[in-house]
Amino acid sequence: MNQFYVYIMTNQYNTVLYTGVTNNLARRVEEHKNKSVAGFTTKYNITKLVYFEAFDNPASAIAREKQLKGGSRQKKLDLVSAANPRWQDLTDDF
Repeated sequence: MNQFYVYIMTNQYNTVLYTGVTNNLARRVEEHKNKSVAGFTTKYNITKLVYFEAFDNPASAIAREKQLKGGSRQKKLDLVSAANPRWQDLTDDF
C-alpha cells in the first residue's frame, strides 16, 4: 500500500516554512537536505523536517497540502509547535 505525506520543513533558525507533498518522504527530505533540486528550498536552506502527516491516497494528501498552504503562517507555526514543541528535525522518525 502506498503512503503519501504532507510535510513542513524549515531552515536552521525556524524562520522560513516550506509545505510539500510526496509519496516518498525519506527521498524527498534527502533531496532537500542535499539541495538536489534548485528552487525555494535551496535558496532559503530548508533542510529540517519539523512536521509530517501520512495519508493512504494522493487526493487526501493534496487536499491537506492545499489546506495548509491556504492557511496563515501562524496556523502552521501552531501546528508544528503542538506536534513538535522543540522543533526538532524529525528525519529519523518515519
